[in-house]
Amino acid sequence: MHAGPWIAQHGQFMEGWGRRPDPVDLPAVAAEQASRTGWAKVVIDWRPDDDVMPVEVLREAVMRVHAVGGRLAVHSQQAAGGVVAVEAGVDSVEHGMGLDLELLPRMAEQGTALTPTLSVITASLAEIIADPERARRSWYVPGASAHARLAAAAVEAGVTVLAGTDTRPHGGIAQEIRALIAAGVSPHTAIGAASWTARSYLGLPGLVDGAPADAVVFDLDPRIDLGQLDKPRAVIVRGKRVHRRPNP
Repeated sequence: MHAGPWIAQHGQFMEGWGRRPDPVDLPAVAAEQASRTGWAKVVIDWRPDDDVMPVEVLREAVMRVHAVGGRLAVHSQQAAGGVVAVEAGVDSVEHGMGLDLELLPRMAEQGTALTPTLSVITASLAEIIADPERARRSWYVPGASAHARLAAAAVEAGVTVLAGTDTRPHGGIAQEIRALIAAGVSPHTAIGAASWTARSYLGLPGLVDGAPADAVVFDLDPRIDLGQLDKPRAVIVRGKRVHRRPNP
């Protein structure tokens, strides 16, 4: 067994990346991070033969992060990690590949969101299965193959599903919206996962009086014409136009 890479955001706590601190330090480090930024993120599993972060450690991290008014997200891409994340009551599961569908009702009940990063996982899967020998040996294929079904099932179960890409360069959110729709999520819900639902989850106001003027403007309803996502008329952030499509 290999020790898993446990990381608090911005690399303040790393295991498996050149040093090996005591995992009991993680709750305090995560809380310190969250006290400054509102969030901390930890990696609780990596490959199938890695140790998963103990649920007691993660539960303590959740408690201490919440005590300073923050929230805790976890990276998980193995079934065992998903069990630990949900049992510990984390605020958000990033990726969630291999997550047991039976955990979805509990996630919905306790408010644990899922950011499936479906587009990047789907793209990685396609690359792997293009090489049959690599696909035969890859631990990645089973979880990635079921990931679209997981995302759609999470929405059906009432889990807050958020659109995140995990891609470089950033800015490919339209691809994630399309991936969610291809998985069976309605266009309204998929676009909401990248906009109004995400804002609500983060505690940001929507289109109401007194709210920051944050908006993406389209010529037509993108729920009807997905092609609109690639050509917004304008992007407005805090009342200032930061993008305007050139006139044809």
